Amino acid sequence: MVQSITLDTAKVLIDAAEQKAEEIDNPMVITVTNSEGNLIAQHRMDDAWLASVSISRNKAYTSAALDMSTHELAEPSEPGNSLYGLQTTDEGRIVIFGGGYPLADEEGDVVGAFGVSGGAVEQDMEVAQVGVSRWEEIRGE
Repeated sequence: MVQSITLDTAKVLIDAAEQKAEEIDNPMVITVTNSEGNLIAQHRMDDAWLASVSISRNKAYTSAALDMSTHELAEPSEPGNSLYGLQTTDEGRIVIFGGGYPLADEEGDVVGAFGVSGGAVEQDMEVAQVGVSRWEEIRGE
């Protein structure tokens, strides 16, 4: 059985992130996936970039597939490092810049992932971290 968060929980996480995106006045696309990186919910704010639809989904996919935040892949993927070219694998779905985070349960097992796209990388990370923080509140961390 694939571990997953519920659609209702995904909506709560998306709402929290959307509020932050509105606060910084930057429309975003916000995605929640299950532990395998398959879509649970996705929300495109008015005027968010079309390209951000696939980018946010791939950020969540990457985080679920590799059990790590996407920003952690930037340095290892630089030329000369051990993961150079990683972003060209897995049919181009791997994202190596910030905005994707795994969502773990109380035991540390990944049960979903969160991806945000639509602004500068720092903005994507800031908005995504609000969703992750909301997830941690829900599970009682």
